[in-house]
Amino acid sequence: MTPYELAQVAVKALDARSAKEIRMLKTTDVTTLADYFVICSGTSERQINTLVDDVEEAFAKEGLLVKSVEGKQNSGWILMDFGDIIVNLFTKEMR
Repeated sequence: MTPYELAQVAVKALDARSAKEIRMLKTTDVTTLADYFVICSGTSERQINTLVDDVEEAFAKEGLLVKSVEGKQNSGWILMDFGDIIVNLFTKEMR
């Protein structure tokens, strides 16, 4: 799968769990960290944790495991690094 298609996997997983304000940003022209950033908001810490699990599962089905996860539960922000794709999940207040 291309990085674009992988980013779409994240968007679909987030949308399926009613994440808010989902944005997919192509970052190849501005950074070498990743090809795409996927950003969204959740309505609660509980939803953020569920979104993390769902995104991780969706990528695992495509054979891609998370390289690292930053942020802590109840911090209002979690970053998931899949190499070419970075997924940022925020509570509304933290975003």
